[in-house]
Order: sequence, then C-alpha cells, then structure tokens
Amino acid sequence: MSSSSATPITAGGGIVFRLERESREPEVLMIFRKGKWDLPKGKLEEGESIAMCAAREVAEEVESTIPAIVQKVGTTYHEYEEKGKTMGKTTHWYSMILTKEETLYPQQEEGITKVEWIPFSKAVEIAGFENLKEILRKFKT
Repeated sequence: MSSSSATPITAGGGIVFRLERESREPEVLMIFRKGKWDLPKGKLEEGESIAMCAAREVAEEVESTIPAIVQKVGTTYHEYEEKGKTMGKTTHWYSMILTKEETLYPQQEEGITKVEWIPFSKAVEIAGFENLKEILRKFKT
C-alpha cells in the first residue's frame, strides 16, 4: 500500500539462481545485510534501463561479472524512512544466471557481510522481508 506523501524510487533487483546436478531444487544467491537475508537490488541511475539497473546492482553487490537476465519475474513495493522522508520503492525483479563460475564477495561499503547460494526452499524461509518471500514464490511458479 503506497502513501501519497512517499517520494517514489525505482529500483531493479535480481533473483540469481543456479541448478546443481546433485540438488533437486535451484539455489538462489542471497546477501546478508543489516541483520537480514536479502536479494541484491538497488536504485535506477539516470539513463539506465530497469533491466540494466538490476544486472548492474547484482554485479556490484556480489562483485561478479554482469549476470544474464532470463526473464522479468515481477515487482515489489515497500516504504521506508530516509533522512526524515518517506520513500516508496518499487523494485522490478528479474531472474538471472551467472554465465561462468566465479568467487563472489560481499560489497562491504553497502553493509553486505555475506553472499551465499541458498537452496530455494530455505531462501523463501529465511528471506528477511515478506515481499521478498512473495517474489521468490512467484519466481518458482
């Protein structure tokens, strides 16, 4: 639910997944930030498409190459306070894959302390926000 006084913010994020031979379900790349498991995402920059924003943010937050977008999954909306103002963030989510195996690192300047591949069912369980649980469920269907 959006409040009319919220300053609108547009963002892009990624549900980066992989399929391991020995696993029965996909693994999802999650980040740990501010005490919660989250998905990589960030604000749209001027002159950038939303899809490019999502791919760039993933690459920045896990220090990877630019991931390949598979398809758009949907959007989430949430409000938060920043410097005394209410911000209303709409995040456009894309499923993505990394095109090569690489070592990933948390973007510490963004407060990210861990980057981990998590089995899908556990990812839904530990996601720190209800809207993330919902977009993960939508990804799976």
